[in-house]
Amino acid sequence: MDTVSNVIESVIFKANDIRGVVGGPNAEWDAAGARAVGAAFVELMDLKGKQFVLGRDMRVSGEEMSGAFADGAAAGGADVVVVGLTSTDQLWYASGSLNLHGVQFTASHNPPEYNGVKFCLPGAQPVSPDFLTALARRAQQIDGGTSESTAPRGQVSYRDTLNDYASYVRSLVDLDGIQHLKIVVDAGNGMAGHTAHAVLDPLDIELIGLFLDLDGTFPNHMPNPLVPENLVLARKAVIEHGADLGLVFDGDADRCFVIDERGEVVSPSVITALIAAAELRREPGATIIKNTITSRTVAEVVAEEGGKLVTSRVGHTYVKALMAKHNAIFGGEHSAHYYFRDFWGADTGMVAGLHIVGMRGHSDEPLSAIVHRYERYVDSGEINSTVADSDRCCQAVAAAFADRGSADWSDGLTVSGHEEGPQEWWFNLRASNTEPLLRLNVEAKDPAVMVAIRDEVLDLVRQNAS
Repeated sequence: MDTVSNVIESVIFKANDIRGVVGGPNAEWDAAGARAVGAAFVELMDLKGKQFVLGRDMRVSGEEMSGAFADGAAAGGADVVVVGLTSTDQLWYASGSLNLHGVQFTASHNPPEYNGVKFCLPGAQPVSPDFLTALARRAQQIDGGTSESTAPRGQVSYRDTLNDYASYVRSLVDLDGIQHLKIVVDAGNGMAGHTAHAVLDPLDIELIGLFLDLDGTFPNHMPNPLVPENLVLARKAVIEHGADLGLVFDGDADRCFVIDERGEVVSPSVITALIAAAELRREPGATIIKNTITSRTVAEVVAEEGGKLVTSRVGHTYVKALMAKHNAIFGGEHSAHYYFRDFWGADTGMVAGLHIVGMRGHSDEPLSAIVHRYERYVDSGEINSTVADSDRCCQAVAAAFADRGSADWSDGLTVSGHEEGPQEWWFNLRASNTEPLLRLNVEAKDPAVMVAIRDEVLDLVRQNAS
C-alpha cells in the first residue's frame, strides 16, 4: 500500500478527542497518521468483522483524512458505514439509531488548518477515559498502514441519515401548534448549514440563514460562538429582520447559542436552567447534570423544581458518562453543549435550539421575557489567556485568594468567595483540553463585583503568564 510520510504527534490526543494541525510545516498528523488511527481503533474496539459508522464535517482536509481512516479500518477487517457530511449530533444519531460504534472527523471550532476525531461506543455512549491514551500508544506503533492485518479486508458502504435525523430531533420536542416564527440561523459556514433546513423547513418558520454554505476555510467568521465577536452579525440580523430569536452554531453544530429578539445573547447557563426546569416539570424528581463552570442559577432552579443535581468535570465524555450513570434526563454546560436522555445522553445543539423554538412558539411573551426569570447572576463569559505554565498561574491565583474564598481543585481551580447575598462571587481557572490556553470564568450577583474579581484574576494570570 502506498502511503505518504506518517505524521502522528502524541500532542493531538486530547482529554476528550483528537485535534491537530493537518498539512504545512507545522503538521501534527496527516493521512497516513489517520490511517494508523483507523487501524488502531479497530484493534482496540475489537471491530474485525463488525460495522461502525464514520462521518465528517466540511473541513478542507476532511474527505482525505476520513477516507484514510476508513482505509486503515477496512484493512484491519472492519466494515465501515460512511455517512458522509454530518454534524456531530447527526453522527451521534447514526450511532444511536443503528447501535454501532461511531467516529466523527471534526475539529469543531478550531481554525481551518486543524482536523480531529470524536469517538463513541454503540448507542452514542462515551468511550472510557483511558481510551485515547491507549489509542495514541497503539496508533504510533502502527507503521502508517504498511503493516497489513491478517483479517479479511472489510467493506466500505454508504448511508444517508440526514432526513431520518431531522425527523427524529423534531420528535423530541413539543412543536405542535407553535405560532409562526422568524428565526435567524448562523451556521458560520459549518455543519448547521447542512442540517438547518432539513430540521426547520417542515415547521411554520421563516428561516433567515447566515453563512449556511459549507466552507471549511470559514471566510465570514470563526465558528466559535463562545467568542463574542463571532455573534455580532447574527445579533445584527435578528434586529434588522425583526426576528423572534437567533440560533448560532459552532463548526460541527453540536453547540448552539441563543439570541433573543433584542439581539442580546442568552447565557448558555440560562438556557440550561430553562430547559432543566421544563424537563423536570415533564418528569418530576429527575436528575440534571451540569459542569463545574455552569452558573449557580442551574443548581437553584433544579432545587426549586424538586430535581436532583449532579456536577461533572468540563468535557463531553465526562458529562455523557454521568448522564448514563444517573439516567439523567438532561445536562448542560457553560459552553452551550446540551445533552438529552432521549438522544442517547449525547449532546445536540439542534435539539436545544428546538426546545427554545417550542417554548417561544407556544408563548405570547418575547424570548427576553421568558428567560428573564433565570437571569440571576452576572458572568464574565469565558476569557482565554495564553500562558506558559497553567499550573503555576493557578497556584499564584489560589495563593492570592487564600483568605477570601474556598478553593476546589476538582476541575482546574474554583474559588468561591466567603461573601453571601449581593456580594457573592466565584471563579474558575481551567487549562483547555484542546488548546494551550487558560480559561477564566467569573460569576457574581453584582456586576461591579464580577468586574473587580475578573480584572484582579486576569492581572494575576498575566503577571505569571511567561
